Amino acid sequence: MSYTFDWVDAFTDTVFGGNGCVVVHGADALSLKDRMALVRETSLSECAYVVASDKADFGARYYLAGQEILMAGHPTVATVVSLVKRGLIDLSAGRAEITLEVGSGVLPIEVTQDGQGRVDVTMTQHRPDFGAKHDPGDVAAIYGLSAGDVVGTPQTVSTGTGFAITVLRTKDALRAARLDVAALTEFTADIADTFIEPFLVTLGGETGLGDTFSRLLLAPPMPAEDPFTGSATGCMAAYLWANRLIDAPVFTAEQGHWMGRPGRAEVEVLGPRNDISGVKVSGSGVVVMQGDLLL
Repeated sequence: MSYTFDWVDAFTDTVFGGNGCVVVHGADALSLKDRMALVRETSLSECAYVVASDKADFGARYYLAGQEILMAGHPTVATVVSLVKRGLIDLSAGRAEITLEVGSGVLPIEVTQDGQGRVDVTMTQHRPDFGAKHDPGDVAAIYGLSAGDVVGTPQTVSTGTGFAITVLRTKDALRAARLDVAALTEFTADIADTFIEPFLVTLGGETGLGDTFSRLLLAPPMPAEDPFTGSATGCMAAYLWANRLIDAPVFTAEQGHWMGRPGRAEVEVLGPRNDISGVKVSGSGVVVMQGDLLL
């Protein structure tokens, strides 16, 4: 079988920035085994597979090296950019609204293209679910840090996929963080059915454009660190707004600069602090390569 694909760098407007994702088209018949094998083959954190949908304009499913992930931000941006590149979304008016069915449900998507051809994708992530709170010392210990490095109480938040949002006091603490895989395994042992990878956040960007800077350190067989995590950014935004850690619901999130893959998203939390209805996360993407997957 042959499947067309695009390799897209998401949350960046330049190649070799942001987070890469392979988007495979017409993938309904592609087995789950092969979907996950491709992730391992590419050494990317995730790959996206465009499938038919009877609920939305397009369907997509996202996979890690060993499991499906119901909602993921950079594969969403990559999928939409790929659809635009292949002429499947009409941007003759410079703007389009579509729906995309992912594992967690249907996402409203707005797509724009400027005169230079830059494609920007805005996804409206689901109403956040605020889950379990975690001891600051327990989360800090996973990264060789102390409870004093943590602001407030880490909490699992999901806008489709859950992350344990953990705000650190300083960039020095964020830079010093080193993942202890055994400690992470122990931390998640009692909640194995819930994806709660800690997402480490600091207030203040890495550049003058940013308002937050984050890291997501990953355990094998994943890459050691994710360059930009769009779903976690939505969860982080809801947490910061609900906990009064940001003054305005609109801000710029940065990630990946220390890896040499700078990424940026424009974020807007929808609704008041005590009743958040969703989170808009916007980013651009560029196609790096195209080809055929032969299986």
